[in-house]
Amino acid sequence: NILEIGSAIGYSAIKMALVSNDIKVTTIERDEKRYNVAVENIEKFNLSDRINISLGDALDTVIEGEYDLIFIDASKGNNINFFNKYSKNLGKDGIIVTDNLLFHGCVENSEGQSKNVKNMVKKIDAYNNFLTNHQDFDTVFIDTGDGLAITSRRN
Repeated sequence: NILEIGSAIGYSAIKMALVSNDIKVTTIERDEKRYNVAVENIEKFNLSDRINISLGDALDTVIEGEYDLIFIDASKGNNINFFNKYSKNLGKDGIIVTDNLLFHGCVENSEGQSKNVKNMVKKIDAYNNFLTNHQDFDTVFIDTGDGLAITSRRN
């Protein structure tokens, strides 16, 4: 069971569901246009029975159940809020993967960037520090693509 925060057009949910017929994905998207495209894409791949997509803000959406994987790929400024809200849905041996933690290299070097980019970089950096210093979870950061964090419960 996978929970995805931030469906966009459904690409990640579809790719995850295609790995195995046993995989079920619950995904949340707040942008109605992206949501509609995601629904169409999920239907094109005949995955409507294994991908449940919800339209709404992930901070307001109520999700029940336990998940083996939680994939956070939504508003970077809310990563800490997403983590705090949905980590309670993480199974005992589950992992949380957070995408785009380098913000196109700006997290490592934000000089010459706009004020908006610098503010976003501060929020992403705060999330990275939050993960690094979390008492209940261990995190490994992967410097691939735009950066990933893989987080698991401490035993």
